[in-house]
Amino acid sequence: MRGRQLGRAATCLLAIVAAVTVTACGSEQEAVERPASGQGDGARTDTGAERAAAEKAALEAYSGYLTASRTASRRSDPHAPELSRFLADPLLTRVQLSIRDAKEHGAMRTGTLRSDPTVTSVDLDSDPATVEIQDCLDATGYRLVYTKDQKMVPGSGGGRHLATATATRYPDGRWLISSGSAHQDQPC
Repeated sequence: MRGRQLGRAATCLLAIVAAVTVTACGSEQEAVERPASGQGDGARTDTGAERAAAEKAALEAYSGYLTASRTASRRSDPHAPELSRFLADPLLTRVQLSIRDAKEHGAMRTGTLRSDPTVTSVDLDSDPATVEIQDCLDATGYRLVYTKDQKMVPGSGGGRHLATATATRYPDGRWLISSGSAHQDQPC
């Protein structure tokens, strides 16, 4: 009987591993809900300085998102306030749910997640303004472990794969990561 319970627990945790890795950057089928920017309808041409500022702010939000999600995952705290400082829905809710699911199954993320993001496009004329980011995530040192004994959850090993994210400028001027996708089938 105990073996069957352990088998079910391992199966649940493997399902979480898949969800956590994907929700760290969202899913490919995710519909992006974008807020209204409150800016006028007139098109404008962005300057090099505006573009550079947008790129910098978006990359800072992305870096903050990765740091906040690692910290919240390590503490098993789906409501960590730093998450909402860098993330917006629908991605915020997805990350919170994956952390909560891991916690409920007695697991947490630990280790190092390496990132090498680049900006692939900037659209300051869209409503709201967006910046697309591409990253090569190295999750070889980032593991899902059992909280009780720190043993790695079977099948939770990571690798290097492509990830994409969208940073959106909100009416208050903040850039937040609102969507993302992990492309685990595309190594980098």
